[in-house]
Amino acid sequence: MKTHYSATLCIALVVGAALIAVPATAVDISKEKALVNDSWLTAKTKIALAADSRVKGRQIEVETTEGRVILRGKVDSDDAKRAAEGIAAGLDGVKTVKNELQIVAPSTREAVEEKDEALTVRVKAYFAKDAHLKNADIDVQTNAGVVSLTGEVKDIMTSAQASWVAWQVPGVKSMKNDLTVKEKA
Repeated sequence: MKTHYSATLCIALVVGAALIAVPATAVDISKEKALVNDSWLTAKTKIALAADSRVKGRQIEVETTEGRVILRGKVDSDDAKRAAEGIAAGLDGVKTVKNELQIVAPSTREAVEEKDEALTVRVKAYFAKDAHLKNADIDVQTNAGVVSLTGEVKDIMTSAQASWVAWQVPGVKSMKNDLTVKEKA
């Protein structure tokens, strides 16, 4: 009788542990699938942009997170900007498109790109001098004087500090804070 009870208890414990472990494994697998899916969407978007004659795809940076595509860079016209957004939005798997493309005439592009690179370097230098920001995982990109901050920070105060410090850099026309706050485990 005790053996039957012990065997039943052991089987119940094994089945219970398996039921608990499967959802945790499923979460890990779903995260991996999301990363692969996002990488695939990024590649697919870049290929589609490069193949379209209305857009100069090499001028556009593509970032994808959970099916949400962000387009950054410089294009020659408003038509090219709208075409790029339409191309990305029309791809299977794309949930939303955030179009941060800047319209810059080809004749002034080189000067604007040099200024943008210098501005990005200055913002990073300001971050390096700040005690809260020097070790933060913040990516800085600049397009036509518009500074975009992306990455994951430990708390909302770090995100706010990053915005404030970037605004203090001479030459910054506008700020986009797309930082995410790490979830506490």
